[in-house]
Amino acid sequence: MRTEARLFTGVAAFFAATAVLYGWWSAEPAGTAALTVAFLMASLVAFFFRVQHRKRGPRPQDRDDAEVADSAGPLDFFPPHSPWPVTIALGAVVLALGVVYGLWLALIGFGVLAFTVFGFVFQYAGRGAQRPSSSGEPGEPDADGSRSGSSTSARSP
Repeated sequence: MRTEARLFTGVAAFFAATAVLYGWWSAEPAGTAALTVAFLMASLVAFFFRVQHRKRGPRPQDRDDAEVADSAGPLDFFPPHSPWPVTIALGAVVLALGVVYGLWLALIGFGVLAFTVFGFVFQYAGRGAQRPSSSGEPGEPDADGSRSGSSTSARSP
């Protein structure tokens, strides 16, 4: 993700320079604010890509000597289903209605929105955690690799 990080760093630098020049020569604060927000958004994406590059290392696309077969295999984890996007939309609707009808409804909507965004972000946070191999649960392999108990999986074959 080194290439993407460099690309968005360049985009962020462009918006930063444009915001400074526009703010210096114009008397309009709205355009300067919009360019500053564009700089911040590009900076956030560049920061994300830099962190991912440091965390995961170079991808085959980042190397000059890589072959097409180097990028074969599973890409990443993609969740099968989630109730959180619908509940986030519900919280956003209640928050928007709260802006129209009163502060009490806006506070409820903000609370629902904050809770659902938290749930959406952390729904698979423990997915990578390792379980002990001798947990004693049915269907889990024991320390010697054999399975004990009955296997009741929720996955369909």
